[in-house]
Order: sequence, then structure tokens, then C-alpha cells
Amino acid sequence: MGAMLNNLAELYRTQGKYAQALPLYERALAIKEKVLGKEHSAVAVTLNNLAELHRAQGEYAQALPLYKRALAILKKALGQEHPAVAKTLNNLAALYYLMGEYTQALPLCESALATQERVLGQEHPDVAQTLNNLGIVYLGMNQYNESAVYLKRALSIYELKLGAEHPETQNTKRNLAAVLDKLK
Repeated sequence: MGAMLNNLAELYRTQGKYAQALPLYERALAIKEKVLGKEHSAVAVTLNNLAELHRAQGEYAQALPLYKRALAILKKALGQEHPAVAKTLNNLAALYYLMGEYTQALPLCESALATQERVLGQEHPDVAQTLNNLGIVYLGMNQYNESAVYLKRALSIYELKLGAEHPETQNTKRNLAAVLDKLK
């Protein structure tokens, strides 16, 4: 039941129906905690998704402890080298970026990237997402040359794996164009 509620909430979140998603996430979390225990990796998945909902609504103070708790659970349950840990690190880094805390975001992105490259390989789309995020963090820090390096690599992976017209490819192209404009 908790997994179904979580999945329905995810559908609503991706559709921008945040008010409908929130109670479903909260109910899914309560069920998973009761049935599986508070330290189960499935609980962490719902915590991460709930944090994503709060982040999408600009509710950063609510998202931060949820990401941190999800990360702690995943590290304990799955180990540091698991892709779910890297994904949550990346999500937490994105939140810190949005909060303007670039020095907090940078090591999280770097750690996520190292894990993803070891576990998923150099050309996985998740690696490209983290490279894109690193590029954006460096852009926020006004370090345009570093930003361009990461964005170019992300773009290359996205074009190879997802194609030139994919939304992630297009987003990275826009990010790279912004950086290259700063380098003029």
C-alpha cells in the first residue's frame, strides 16, 4: 500500500499537482515506517520524494532535513557506493545550489559523480545529470571555465545516450550557452 501511494504521489508531483501529492507522500511514509521500520531504504525513497516535492515548491527549509534523513538511511542500508546514495547526494546538492550555498553543494556533487562513475560507468545519463549540476554550481560560483568543462562533458553524454532533442540535452545546451556567453 505504501509503495502504491508513493507512486501515485510521484505522478501528481511530476504533473505539478503538489496539493494532491503531499498527503499521499505523508501517508505512504507513515505506512512504510510502521510496516518496514524507520531505517528501511523504502522509507528513504519516500523521504527523498517528499523532499523533492518541497524543493519544487520552494520550501527549502522543509526539504533539507528530509534529504538528510534519506541520505543517512540509504548510506546505512545500502552503503556509500550505491547509486541511490549518489542520486540523493545529487538531490541534496541541487537544494543547496538553490539556497545559494554553493560550497555546500560542490562536495556533494563531486562525491555523487565519483560514485556514479565507478558504479554506473562514465557515460550513464545519471553521470551527465551530475556533471550538469557541477557545471551549474561552478556557474553560480562565477568559475566559468570549470563550469564549461563539466557542461561540455554532460552535453556529450546526453547527446550520445538520449539524443540531441531530449529535454535534458536541450537544458544542458542552454546552460552551456549561458556559460560560454560569460566567457566572451
